[in-house]
Amino acid sequence: MISVLPIATPTDLETAFAIRRQVFVEEQRVDAREEYDEFEDSSAHFLAFVDDVPCGTARWRRTSNGIKMERFAVLASCRRKGVGKALVQAVLDDVFSQQPEPIQSIYLHAQLPAMPLYAGFGFVSVGHMFEEAGIQHYKMVLPGSAYTTE
Repeated sequence: MISVLPIATPTDLETAFAIRRQVFVEEQRVDAREEYDEFEDSSAHFLAFVDDVPCGTARWRRTSNGIKMERFAVLASCRRKGVGKALVQAVLDDVFSQQPEPIQSIYLHAQLPAMPLYAGFGFVSVGHMFEEAGIQHYKMVLPGSAYTTE
């Protein structure tokens, strides 16, 4: 069974960071200095579990351009089991439940292999492919919101 919960304790946040470290820093060779940023404290973080074992994480934050969803990471052993889909749904549910006014924009920077996951929720790519942390990405936005430049 897959469950996704908002992170509420420092221990859970450390678990999320460990998942990100394994996926981004160790597996994808992202420099750890690029992986952790000044937005950790201002972001809403989530932890995904399969049968009560932590295996995925994500976060969202407000920017000057709208809502940015980011840092989606699922351990290799749990991929293609619906964890990523559950994370995207939980983040979107949280974003919409927390916004009293219309949202200017919801966007993310998607690694190429993850684009179909986000497209399944209605996100569309905009602009040209770009490199972020040495990995190819496309900006994707949820239609109906203003496109952002970040």
